[in-house]
Amino acid sequence: MQLPSCYLFERLSEPQKDRIAAITLEKEIRKGEWLFQEGQEAKRLFLLRKGTVELVTLVNDSIEIPITIVRSTGGCFGIGALVEPYRYSLSARCTDDSTLLVINQADIKELIRTDSDLGCTIMTNLAQKLLDRLKETRQESKIHINTLIKSAAFS
Repeated sequence: MQLPSCYLFERLSEPQKDRIAAITLEKEIRKGEWLFQEGQEAKRLFLLRKGTVELVTLVNDSIEIPITIVRSTGGCFGIGALVEPYRYSLSARCTDDSTLLVINQADIKELIRTDSDLGCTIMTNLAQKLLDRLKETRQESKIHINTLIKSAAFS
């Protein structure tokens, strides 16, 4: 199986990517199906092959806030499977019939244990992505705060 491009696998060698592909399963998921719930034990890492997956945070039983929609081939989610305490930080559901690539946590952890270079590269890529997301969140917060300040000044 050929892995789609994914930020987690950047700078890995072809043999390393082949080892990841060997532990990857393809799964068809129907529109509306939940993949996992926020706070649930993270046992799988997911890559989008085709379709659409929405990531949401649940405020309570009846209110959910959409965080992002994964549309791009190779879009990765369920990264809680890579980091302690191994819990999903969001909920995920397919908003279209979708094809996902699924990597079981135990399998990727074993690869990381046996190939420390692979593990270091994946975790460095993950850290960079999370740092980029933190910077984006800070910028968005500044925009929202400036908007609130301007609104208060005109009241």
